[in-house]
Amino acid sequence: MAMDERGLGKKLQKARQAAGLTQQQLCQQANLSFSTLTKIERGAIKAPSIFTIQAIAGALGVGLDELIGASPAPHRQLKKTRSGASFIYFDMNGCLVHSYQAAFVKLASDTGVSPDVIESVYWRYNDDVCRGRATLAEFNEELAKKAGVKKVDWLQYYLDVVEQIPEMHEILVWAASHYKVGLLTNTMPGFVSALRRKGLIPDIHYDAIVDSSEIGVLKPEQEIYAIAEERAGISPEEILFIDDAKANLVAASKLGWNVMWFDDARPETSATTVRQALEPADV
Repeated sequence: MAMDERGLGKKLQKARQAAGLTQQQLCQQANLSFSTLTKIERGAIKAPSIFTIQAIAGALGVGLDELIGASPAPHRQLKKTRSGASFIYFDMNGCLVHSYQAAFVKLASDTGVSPDVIESVYWRYNDDVCRGRATLAEFNEELAKKAGVKKVDWLQYYLDVVEQIPEMHEILVWAASHYKVGLLTNTMPGFVSALRRKGLIPDIHYDAIVDSSEIGVLKPEQEIYAIAEERAGISPEEILFIDDAKANLVAASKLGWNVMWFDDARPETSATTVRQALEPADV
């Protein structure tokens, strides 16, 4: 198959983002130098070797033809909701999975410390890790120090106890067949890809993944919505954003987005409301 040299860099970048990987993580998994990857993504290397592309495709879990040939976007006839939205952004924690509270309890139980000690460390460092200012390894070190143990793997604790919200999984998969969909999430590095691999969030094609740890900004800061809007490639009134944090929704609505609050405490009722809002306008 002939390689699409002009669009390869952009396709690679989109595939990496869809997989929830940073450039550093992809380099590690594909055994590739950081400088080579960045040059490919920005187009400085227009025709990398097929062996390099095979390594990248394998690390991303996509087919070779998907990466160098046609766009990986699924075939679909795009529709609009009754409010005029054609791109649906979903929050992750609190919308697709129940949040991290159970991990606090499990780590506290395993280490014998009070849950408030664990939670205090979490909230002290969470924003910096989710911005990419601090590494997950540094956060793990702080948790271990406070817990009085040699080592803590927060990602593993999270994966062991986090529960999916099945009603929203079904809605997201259904929505992806009618609209463009994306994730807009405040999260730590590697969490999106780990959740996808474990099946805790749908492992589908996402038209955009806006991961705070990759871009260095958090909801409800205006810059993250500007980035999400640019990646969606449409006007703000055509975006619908679903989140469990009202502050995040207020910020998005001020920019002209359509928004919906998801109540994590009442997932079935909230999912029903979301499903009704996502009905195509022609139904």
